[in-house]
Amino acid sequence: MAPAAGPVPGVETAATRDVLALQRRLAAFAAARHWQPYHTPKNLAVALSVEAAELVEIFQWLTPDESARVMENPEAAARVEDEVADVLAYLLQFCGALGIDALAALDAKIDRNEQRFPVTDPTISHRHSL
Repeated sequence: MAPAAGPVPGVETAATRDVLALQRRLAAFAAARHWQPYHTPKNLAVALSVEAAELVEIFQWLTPDESARVMENPEAAARVEDEVADVLAYLLQFCGALGIDALAALDAKIDRNEQRFPVTDPTISHRHSL
């Protein structure tokens, strides 16, 4: 079976519209507070790193089993969701600042990794990240 085709450049999808709407909302939020001068690519990358570290902190001392069940605890689930939202917000703002289409970039990265890590034996587990 052939892989599904990725996004077509210049063609807007529902997901793309959702991402663009969120980016516009974040930009409006920052503009209303006059934060644009601080939203440079460097500052946004640093803020993204800090927020990702705050997400990691939640899981830092959990066992693998505890981490798999973290969303069962309402307080922990709320913290995880807040940090995920912070990471996504800064990532979308970073992409907006540099004109990166995050969904197209991800689609292209998956395409490259499918070439880089072909499935040769599905019973073998390789520990690679995207």
